[in-house]
Amino acid sequence: MTNDELKIKLTGLFPSVTFEEGGEWVNAVVPFTEWKTIAQQFRNDPNLKCDYLFCLTCVDWKTHLTMVYHLTSTVFRHNMVIKIKLDRSNPEIETVCDTWRTAELLEREVYEMFGVKFLHHPDLRRLILTDDFEGFPLRKDFEDPVNMIKL
Repeated sequence: MTNDELKIKLTGLFPSVTFEEGGEWVNAVVPFTEWKTIAQQFRNDPNLKCDYLFCLTCVDWKTHLTMVYHLTSTVFRHNMVIKIKLDRSNPEIETVCDTWRTAELLEREVYEMFGVKFLHHPDLRRLILTDDFEGFPLRKDFEDPVNMIKL
C-alpha cells in the first residue's frame, strides 16, 4: 500500500485523523480521545496490520507534549508515525502495551523521563532513576543543579 493509499484508508476509517506532509512515512495526528480505539484498529485491521511498534517517545514543545509512535506492518511493509498532543500540565494517555507488547518498557521510560502517565498500564514504575528523584530529566524546564543543565 502506498502512502497515499494508506492516507485514504485511514481517512475512511478515522475522519478525525489529520496528516503532516513531508517525510518518507505517513505522519498521522490522532486526537487524544480516540487513541486507544485507533491503536487497536491499526493493529487488527486486515488491511493495515500494524503489528510492530518499534519506537515510542515524547517531545516537549514547552507549550505541550507530543507522544510519537512509530508503527510498521511486517505483512505489508508500510510504516506510520502517529502523533498525539498532550496537555503539559497533566499529561495522560491510554497505554497500548496490551496492543503492542513492546510498549510496556517504552511507556515506563517516557513516564520516568517526561512524566506522562499511561492510564491502565500494568506496571508503571521507574526504570533507571531512584524513587526519590524529583523532576523529569527530558523536559525542557528541568534544571539539574549538580550538572547545571538548563534548556
